[in-house]
Amino acid sequence: MKILAVGDIVGEAGVKKLKEILPQIKNRENVDFVITNGENSAGGMGITEKNFKDIIDAGTNVVTMGNHTWGKRDIFKFIDDPKILRPANYPKGVVGKGVGIYNCNNKKIAVLNLMGRVDINILTENPFILAKEKIKELEEQVDIIIMDFHAEATAEKIAMARFLDGSITIVFGTHTHVQTADEQIFPKGTAYITDLGMTGPKESVIGMDIQASIKRFETALPEKYKIAEGECIFNSIMFEIDDVTNKVTSIKRINF
Repeated sequence: MKILAVGDIVGEAGVKKLKEILPQIKNRENVDFVITNGENSAGGMGITEKNFKDIIDAGTNVVTMGNHTWGKRDIFKFIDDPKILRPANYPKGVVGKGVGIYNCNNKKIAVLNLMGRVDINILTENPFILAKEKIKELEEQVDIIIMDFHAEATAEKIAMARFLDGSITIVFGTHTHVQTADEQIFPKGTAYITDLGMTGPKESVIGMDIQASIKRFETALPEKYKIAEGECIFNSIMFEIDDVTNKVTSIKRINF
């Protein structure tokens, strides 16, 4: 089985790039299942119903979110759709769900969306404790468990993957929009990369307009962010899983 994880979609231009590139990759690589982070797809913050539909129609099986989950009120129209997940460690009682189970090629795939706590500034449950609890619930129900860990700190992401090594199939990081070059399979079999990167404007500061971003750092004034213009990049990573052991046998970056 081949599973593709696509880096954070930034703005409508990022959605357009996904629609252009994802069908090509799925056809060329014989991809079976796609996970795309969509929390920045609506103008750089949040997601609309149209964005969600476009991302799914492009070939995504499940959309994961993060700290900008509630950036657009439109999300409340479709938050209960089984193909969208918000971080599972939002407080109890919050609408939506953080875990989904999907059927693919006679396998059951669980996707778990969690959010880090270092420099995120959102009150959430401890993702380490919750991850263990959720995985214990899932391990007898599914063949493959995948986590999108939406976090700022590199150390928190690596610690999470090491913490879960052997009990989960894949951990990939999102949120920082810069693809890392540390894809690997840990000693007990868990595949990992610190950050998938992004699908959004190339000439930018993590998808945002360069001059607006520089002004924020230069002056410390609250300059309004805006999406950069121009050609977009597409960042993703491919995981190939053995059909007998359900373990990842290869991991590689696929970029345009």
